[in-house]
Amino acid sequence: MTIIKTCLAATFVAAFALPSLADSHNASGTMMGAGLLLPEMNAQEGRRLFAAKGCVVCHSINGVGGTDAPMLDAEFMDSPMNPFEFAARMWQGAEAMVALQRDELGDVIELNGEELAEIIAFVHDPDEQAKFSNADIPENIEAMMGHMEGDAAHADTEEQHD
Repeated sequence: MTIIKTCLAATFVAAFALPSLADSHNASGTMMGAGLLLPEMNAQEGRRLFAAKGCVVCHSINGVGGTDAPMLDAEFMDSPMNPFEFAARMWQGAEAMVALQRDELGDVIELNGEELAEIIAFVHDPDEQAKFSNADIPENIEAMMGHMEGDAAHADTEEQHD
């Protein structure tokens, strides 16, 4: 797999490289042992973030979204899910994912730990994914997707004329 799972790897990198980002957000979640806080994993908010942050430009869920990166339908996810394993897989594909984000979105997606947890929850929740549709995609993100489709159609037309 050249590109591993969601468009979240850049955030995962930033969370370790820039600890001040994590410190600036309100911590909510479950304490797991001394000094370890696991964020809440809200799949509904993850559905909103998946579209709003631009993950949907490259990835699809429920048949909605891009095709430049793997589909993230819950039926293809490990069950039970280990969110750390999911993040580790993203880390392995970070370089390619960051390049795609810069190419497709013009910049790298920024997420904090709670947002990452929410998107991971959405990626693993078939009931919440069943609600996902084109109506969830904000206009600015939809415009990027339409532009990309136009570029692909233009490239196909140029190939036919050559």
